[in-house]
Amino acid sequence: MNNQQKPTMSFWQVWNMCFGFFGIQYGFGLQQANLSPIFTYHGASYDQLPLLWLAGPVTGLLVQPIIGAISDRTWSPRFGRRKPFFMWGALVGSVAVLFMPYVPELWMVVGLFWILDAGMNTAMEPYRAMVGDMVNRQQRPFAFALQTFMISGGQILASLMPVILLFFGISAVTDGTEIPDIVTYSFVIGVIVILITASWSFKTTQEYPPENVAEFHAENKGKALKSIIPDIISGLRDMPKSLRQLWWVKLATWFGLPMMWQYLSLSIAYHVYNAPTPDAPGFAEGTAQGGTAFAVMHATTLICSFFIARFVHKFSDRLVYCVTLIIGGIGFLSMQLTTDLTLTLACMALVGVGWAGVITIPFIMCANVAPVARIGIYMGLLNAMICLPQILEMVSIGLVFESLLGGDPRNALALCGILFVIGGLLALRINTAEDSARSLSEEQTQQS
Repeated sequence: MNNQQKPTMSFWQVWNMCFGFFGIQYGFGLQQANLSPIFTYHGASYDQLPLLWLAGPVTGLLVQPIIGAISDRTWSPRFGRRKPFFMWGALVGSVAVLFMPYVPELWMVVGLFWILDAGMNTAMEPYRAMVGDMVNRQQRPFAFALQTFMISGGQILASLMPVILLFFGISAVTDGTEIPDIVTYSFVIGVIVILITASWSFKTTQEYPPENVAEFHAENKGKALKSIIPDIISGLRDMPKSLRQLWWVKLATWFGLPMMWQYLSLSIAYHVYNAPTPDAPGFAEGTAQGGTAFAVMHATTLICSFFIARFVHKFSDRLVYCVTLIIGGIGFLSMQLTTDLTLTLACMALVGVGWAGVITIPFIMCANVAPVARIGIYMGLLNAMICLPQILEMVSIGLVFESLLGGDPRNALALCGILFVIGGLLALRINTAEDSARSLSEEQTQQS
């Protein structure tokens, strides 16, 4: 079934398909808001944190392309094509989430972090690919925008959950070596959220069988698992030109983004609360406002998700991508001009616009230019594109933090802003029209 023949799905069909993404992103949100504090509770120093964060991009780089290639050739009459992968990924990730606050040693936390990210990446890539399988071209911007809505909703809930639990009287007391109850219970709730949402999508979504995906037999029949690596290599070799152009945008934006997760809370403590070190008064309160800042960012992204599909239809994917990235870059750079918390949160609202573009537009582009039978590989490679820049950042920024950035976490955010603006300008070079027309022509030829 080519893209033009796929039926238009109802709002609730698309909603049910995307709902599991809410739980997956709750898991990622727990990481972003709480992982560094958990590491420090177990004795990690601040200069060790970037390397401890390597699990995210490394597992993404290894897991997503492989899972994408495997899921491209998978079909179970009972469970479908992509659903077994996102369900098993959610189960593995939920186990890691459950035990992470309770293990007594740092190496155990790090090990569970690797398991958590492997599970979440196993779930996420087939989820992205399933939208390409199920949704026609006209509905894809809406479907990916709805995924953006789920991403934002899950991460907002995860960012605010400790504050919500504190409001209801859960203890935040800690001796500096034990994880407070508000964090522990946030992870327990995360297990419930992940399993309920993934199970809902698994139960309510029916994937098209192979005979309704025209390229399935032509590309995958008789292939063994040993051909996965050659398939990935051939996918790189045959990658559409527009996706190669997209790589340079990804390099700029995703080299910068880890600095937001690593230094935003420290920057707020340093410049808003005048607390540059952990023993300074106001440091704990300042770093806690990092969760509020992330919540503001994701709330803005959630609002933007209602409009991105409309803007892509009215203008173009590359123009919307460019504008959102530049707005996000302005948000990062504007933090240099203020020490006020409210204005800092306003800057994070601008960053939320950029984040909306980052997590939506590239997947619309990929779904429109990749052949149906190889969309899993290309979605996996697209996600791998975000991993290499992060790895480069995590092994390099610590070496130049003092010399290049003056030891100031806010300067790291400014560098992130500069990279966002560069990425926005590079987005104007992306031309998906030719690749999209070629992909559509191939689908129609194979169908005829």
